[in-house]
Amino acid sequence: MTVSQGSNVVIGENVQLGENVIIGHNVVIYDGATIGNNCIIQDNAVIGKQPARAKNSALPELKTLPPAQIGSGVTIGTNSIIYASAELGDDVFVADLATVRERVTVGEKTIIGRGAAVENDCVIGVKCKIETNAYITAYSELEDLVFIAPAVVTTNDNYMARSKERFKHFKGVTVKKGGRIGANSTILPGKVIGQEAAVAAGSLVTKDVESETLVAGHPARTFRSVPDDQLLKNQEA
Repeated sequence: MTVSQGSNVVIGENVQLGENVIIGHNVVIYDGATIGNNCIIQDNAVIGKQPARAKNSALPELKTLPPAQIGSGVTIGTNSIIYASAELGDDVFVADLATVRERVTVGEKTIIGRGAAVENDCVIGVKCKIETNAYITAYSELEDLVFIAPAVVTTNDNYMARSKERFKHFKGVTVKKGGRIGANSTILPGKVIGQEAAVAAGSLVTKDVESETLVAGHPARTFRSVPDDQLLKNQEA
């Protein structure tokens, strides 16, 4: 095992570190975490943090979660937090100040941008791009090759935190393979962005979006079909 580490690093019990791991200053890796080969963990990153719960939270009591699992070739940026039970596939890139919450899985070669937040219980596919300051709400699914532009907001609560009725209806968003969402768009709870569909910048999505369809506006309406030269089948490998 070849590990290079900076000052004030805290590594918990039973942490497994692969070959050629570089750890910056002030990094905290909690008990039992697994770190693959050829990983870079930059200054002040936290891996395997257990979630906390506010005293007045309506959520159920928290239980201790399994350790975080980090694949090989992963980069975790400065001040990023990877929670317990998160699983990052090989060659994932997590930029500075990003957060990946508990019970999230991230497929290989996905990029999570600076300041992006992926909330609990999300599934993120392979080769996705979640750009700066995007917010992926809890219980969402992004399939492979999804593009989320900066400052996109997804939501999962139609009741906006009032009445117990909301607990029956919590539902994140789904973005099918190759779906794309433009900058500063908002996606309402439970909506499905179809395969290779596109949402124009600044749109408000209140209805499901059909596959290979471009929508735009407030609320978003069908504008046209996605041009054929923009489909995945016509892209260079």
